[in-house]
Amino acid sequence: MDLGKKEFEITDKGSLRLVQSGYEYFDLLEQTIQSAQKCIHLQMYIYAEDQTGNRITQALIDAAKRGVMVFLVADGYASQDLSNTLIKKLSLAGIQFRFFNPLLKSKYFYLGRRMHHKIVVVDGSKALVGGINISDNYNDTIDSLAWLDWALYVEGEVAEKLEKVCEDLRKFEILEITKTRLRRKILTLPVEPVNVRVNDWVRGRKEITDSYLKMLRNATSRVTIVSSYLLPGKLLRRNLRLAAKRGIKIRLVMAGMSDVATSKYAERYMYQWLLRNKIEIYEYQKNILHGKLAVCDGQWLTLGSYNMNNISAYASIELNLDVHNPEFAGLVEQRIEKIIQNDCKKITQEEYESHSTLLNRFLQRSAYDIFRLMLFLFTFYFKQRE
Repeated sequence: MDLGKKEFEITDKGSLRLVQSGYEYFDLLEQTIQSAQKCIHLQMYIYAEDQTGNRITQALIDAAKRGVMVFLVADGYASQDLSNTLIKKLSLAGIQFRFFNPLLKSKYFYLGRRMHHKIVVVDGSKALVGGINISDNYNDTIDSLAWLDWALYVEGEVAEKLEKVCEDLRKFEILEITKTRLRRKILTLPVEPVNVRVNDWVRGRKEITDSYLKMLRNATSRVTIVSSYLLPGKLLRRNLRLAAKRGIKIRLVMAGMSDVATSKYAERYMYQWLLRNKIEIYEYQKNILHGKLAVCDGQWLTLGSYNMNNISAYASIELNLDVHNPEFAGLVEQRIEKIIQNDCKKITQEEYESHSTLLNRFLQRSAYDIFRLMLFLFTFYFKQRE
């Protein structure tokens, strides 16, 4: 079965489908918006005012003109370049738009939480969730191919739960949180065929982090992780090491080229540690990798907005779906296997050492230290509220 062409019947209460960035995602997103009859929730970290953004904006305006209630939330930092003209246009069309604002920000500086969702829910019956932003970078254009990323298209019961997530965030005000000391909640979550997972440390939710820890602690043979900005904190590093030590085959698919060059230098500083712990590294070569997913034993997977770093763990509001279905997870794993074989370069100890000049090591260590400092600054405030 081609995961990109048809729905996968996961239960009698719904279905899902793996969707790749580019034409496939944005054609489906536009069709989903056009099908709306009552309500649309769209929440995006990056909502760009470019060709792709304008296309989706027009689809939302057309829906509003049909009498559909449209709620649009964009992150106040990543989408801060949206023009007042566009915002006014949305308002005049009847679209309820607002920014999710970090605590402190300017054009060049940002300290605070991000609303890192990439989700649209229509009529509480269908939804798209993943790592794909509304921007030409994630679409196929005349000039370039889309950055590699994925979303899950779901219909049925899960979409109702996702609508509730959107409603909760839309009504949420940061000031209510900053005035209140919150305690982290220990949540016991049921394992269903498709589970909604949220990371929001300030509000006591660390479900996606727990999914990654569960994979590493309970895997019986293999874990494949695709991550665009991989700088795991101490807890995840420890569990990566322990899983590899007990014989679990761990493969990391990482960016070969990155839209954040400093991040790539910082990641490469970790390669020596990863290789020493017998963790396989593959760099994606075809384009920029932006996807975030992991598959465990070919049995279940998690996919969404969560990066394996402390910003996702402690600062950002993240949204993933866990899928517990061996057939679907196996098919996704096969797709990742093809990407590894056809579009990736394996980083061996010899390959790493051949590029490990004194200058490169200095640049990598400097980038790593810079990112550690940034992660500390971004997350210190929130971790103190535990």
